[in-house]
Amino acid sequence: MYSPLTLDALRVLDAIDRKGSFAAAADALFRVPSAISYTVTKLEEELGVALFDRSRRKAELTPVGRLVLEQGRHILTAVEELTRMAKAAADGWEAELRIAVDSVLAVEPVYDLLAEFQRAGHRTEIRLLDEVLGGSWDALSAKRCDLVIGAVGEPPSSGFACHVLGEVDFVFAAAAAHPLNALPPPVPVQAVQAYPTVVVADSSRYLPSRSVGLLDGRSRLVVPSMDRKIEAQRQGLGVGYLPAYRIRHELADGSLKILALDSPPLRQRICTAWHPANDGKALQWFVERLKRYVFDNEHGLQPMAAS
Repeated sequence: MYSPLTLDALRVLDAIDRKGSFAAAADALFRVPSAISYTVTKLEEELGVALFDRSRRKAELTPVGRLVLEQGRHILTAVEELTRMAKAAADGWEAELRIAVDSVLAVEPVYDLLAEFQRAGHRTEIRLLDEVLGGSWDALSAKRCDLVIGAVGEPPSSGFACHVLGEVDFVFAAAAAHPLNALPPPVPVQAVQAYPTVVVADSSRYLPSRSVGLLDGRSRLVVPSMDRKIEAQRQGLGVGYLPAYRIRHELADGSLKILALDSPPLRQRICTAWHPANDGKALQWFVERLKRYVFDNEHGLQPMAAS
């Protein structure tokens, strides 16, 4: 269907409204005033409506003209954005980058990276995903994401590029009022099994599920994220292993207490991972920065100190 509302016509209307007159719009668009008048008159004739009130000295839009301009500006903005995206894609910058953040990590350092990315003027759309345990590797393997931050343990197969961030210490914790706190340390695993445990559900869809420090208690409360697990244990709904650095405040205020078990300490490697064949510039930007990050159990994920 033919429409007289061309991009050029919309730009002319926009310039007249911004500059206040046909003559000023002509100067802004590097045209003669007669060309501006012709464009507007032709548009009005083809639409069958008056876009400007010509009874006044200053060019003023009619209500219909204002409607056309306001909606037309959305079109102009979309065209400019599409043009920018096409140029960025031609230069190697992805239109979208999907980043999966494993639930073991606090997300604040990732927000810091995103802020730096935006300050640099990059316009790639970033899509953040929450994944848990094997779900991080699963998302990368199934190409639901382009980059994983905080993937726990070893990759399920070869074919991934990985950068080790560090190792997370897990501690066995219970609410301050939990009966297990009354037992002398080390607490036997058999005693723990008499109480409910809180478990974070692995978000894998295709790869086998993983677990960290799973103890077969009498019953389980399954939650979708580490944040929910911390809160459930703080509320006394169960016990289980938690990343030590994620519960510093709860340990400090006494709402959670660490229980010493008669079992070895639990520590898991975490890394950032991506497909090496993906050479998108946005992905490479994040990979290069994450290579300058390290995880420690006091402060979590943070930039390495300059040497």
